[in-house]
Amino acid sequence: IFKFLGAISVDLGQDRIKPYLPTILTPLYRELNSNYAEQDPTLKNLSQEIIDLLKKLVGLEAFSLAFSSVQKQANQKRAMRKKQRALQTVANPDIAARRKLKRHKNKAETRKRKIESLRPMYKAKRHRSHALKDLAMVE
Repeated sequence: IFKFLGAISVDLGQDRIKPYLPTILTPLYRELNSNYAEQDPTLKNLSQEIIDLLKKLVGLEAFSLAFSSVQKQANQKRAMRKKQRALQTVANPDIAARRKLKRHKNKAETRKRKIESLRPMYKAKRHRSHALKDLAMVE
């Protein structure tokens, strides 16, 4: 997809690409700013190359305006999701408590897995099943 975006932008040229610049930059920006553990470095390099190509093609001023608008939109979405999560915690405390229990459970499992990888002789105790009853509220 990134190669396609680069090819389309070169094919359209400087004047006709400007209205579509924010649409093209959105996935490129998302890929550059992602911090997933299993991220592919070739995708990051490719997105950086296409951003450089667009910068040369359109000019620094137009590119900066479009890039800042994409950045602003991404930050607004992130803030909105964070606000919604905080509101959900207040509105639905049972769902929030379930989510918190699940997160703590996953953290404990991760810790056990890490210890086992560091010390192969050590075997941590694990729950037998990961059913919904494990996530039930404890009173």
